[in-house]
Amino acid sequence: MWNVLDGGEFPTDVREQVETVAPVLPLFGTFDDGFEETLLGWQERALCAQTDPEAFFPEKGGSTREAKKVCSGCEVRAECLEYALENDERFGIWGGLSERERRKLKRRAI
Repeated sequence: MWNVLDGGEFPTDVREQVETVAPVLPLFGTFDDGFEETLLGWQERALCAQTDPEAFFPEKGGSTREAKKVCSGCEVRAECLEYALENDERFGIWGGLSERERRKLKRRAI
């Protein structure tokens, strides 16, 4: 990231820009790994990203069947569930589980 206060010239190369924020890079990948797996890179491979998002956030009492069916065939289901548990997601279907199912899972883990 270019900082107007440091007196340096504006970097024209993306690599140069990224190298100036090196302390942050381990969280988001490096040029060596091609930025393929970023902090939330699993979301790019998630099947839900290719379907109707409304299915994953049904109204109270609405069916979760369609969303859970999508989740059952998703290669990043575990990462999704882990994210939801770590970030205390209170709404929607994450990793194939509803908010109520995630709460139960958390209680059993304690």
